Amino acid sequence: MPDNKNNDVINDILNQLDNEKKKTEAESAKLNEKAEEKPVEKVREASSKPDAPRPVVSHRASPLQRETSAQSQRVTRNEAAHSAEKPAAEAPRRPAQRPPMGGDAVPVRNSAAVKRNNTHHKKKKKKRRSRLPGVLILTVSIFAVSICLSMVIIAFGRDMLGIGKSDATKLIIVPEGATTEQISELLHDEGIINSPKCFQMFTKLRKKADIYLPGEHFVSPNMAYETIIDTLTNEEKKEDKEAVTITFREGINIFQAAQLLEEEGVCKSGDFLFQFNSGGFGYRFESELPQTPNASKFADARMEGYLFPDTYTFTKEMEPEQVCQKIYFNFDQKMTDERLAKMKQLGLTLDQLIIMASIVQQEAPNREDMNHVAGVFWNRLEKPEETAGKLQSDPTKNYAYDVIRPRLAVANKEMLDAYDTYVCVGLPPGAICNPGLYAIDAVLEKMPTEDFYFIANIYTQETFFSKTYEEHAMKTAQVKADEQQYEIEEAERKEQEELAAMAEEENG
Repeated sequence: MPDNKNNDVINDILNQLDNEKKKTEAESAKLNEKAEEKPVEKVREASSKPDAPRPVVSHRASPLQRETSAQSQRVTRNEAAHSAEKPAAEAPRRPAQRPPMGGDAVPVRNSAAVKRNNTHHKKKKKKRRSRLPGVLILTVSIFAVSICLSMVIIAFGRDMLGIGKSDATKLIIVPEGATTEQISELLHDEGIINSPKCFQMFTKLRKKADIYLPGEHFVSPNMAYETIIDTLTNEEKKEDKEAVTITFREGINIFQAAQLLEEEGVCKSGDFLFQFNSGGFGYRFESELPQTPNASKFADARMEGYLFPDTYTFTKEMEPEQVCQKIYFNFDQKMTDERLAKMKQLGLTLDQLIIMASIVQQEAPNREDMNHVAGVFWNRLEKPEETAGKLQSDPTKNYAYDVIRPRLAVANKEMLDAYDTYVCVGLPPGAICNPGLYAIDAVLEKMPTEDFYFIANIYTQETFFSKTYEEHAMKTAQVKADEQQYEIEEAERKEQEELAAMAEEENG
């Protein structure tokens, strides 16, 4: 019996120890959870109170720690068994907690020091975090500014040296007394340089008083600034090339003009025709031309009508490209903003204006009749019921069979019919000559008239206009009779002159 009682007491003590251990572990787990949400210093302050249990930090135990813990549990149980033999009146004591590692004492840190240490570390982290974005922004800004400056310097350098730019020549007209600022703006507008300010700064660095010579100068975008300035300030060495003055009359066609240039020794006709029809010199009027030419248009005369009739000064053996640029420049100057605006008000394209003006140029013998002839053609285009929309102009038929057909490698009846206004409806696909300003302005005038027909006496240069075909037929017959009578009288006059010349020879 005493043994059974002792065993029961021992079991009760062991159960109490197990319960105490479970409570301690549960409280430690709760404290650890709170420690994750609250600062460490608050947990330690709570643990320093006398009634609060000391928080136990759970770590994964090493094999040595597990063995030490097992030994301590066995020792505790032996002590409990030994104490059970004492009289029951003595209350069981709670076994003292042993140090976790070989009896070493757990150091207790000053809570104030812990607060200061944690606050110091937090400030350091905040400083490090706050400085990092500023450093990154500054670094990126420096790199961005450096890249931009490098790109600007490279761009100015390439422009100053003409690197990677077109070698196509451009005609520049320098006005009298031009300044560097005016020249830089002119060069920029013509696409020769990219930055007027850079050009002005470059001229200042040269420390020379540049005097720009007025007149025509040929420059190209791939020229360096120094070369451009020398070209505009020094007399060009023409290598003693002779100047040639050529006048293109109104109504001349492009092939006649090319032949005249070759005869005067300016350039070969074939080279001129190729360059002139190619175009692409960047003049304003070129943007008004159709991007896709009419398939029926004669390709060898693609720019027929744009060789403005005028007097030009060239030199012997001149570059064909420069010859064409002088002519293009003149035409571009003649097509003012007012003319282009009026053209668009009438619903015409530049091609249509020049085509119609070329027919007026060939049909009207003088300026006074051009407005009336243009009015007749306007009526035929806008009121097709009278003439089925056909212009019925003899010069268009003559151009088709006298100019185009001899130059066709393969016969093309469709192209010839497209130019012949007795066959085609409306305007032909291309101009038939190069009109002057009077003919162009006559089309833009659009003179109101009720006439649909006209006929001119080729000998007297008199033009007769009619409203109806019957009236026109009567006037045509009269004009033909007058022309025949003129031819008879002219033949008799020549015969009499020849007889008089023979009589003088016999008497002499």
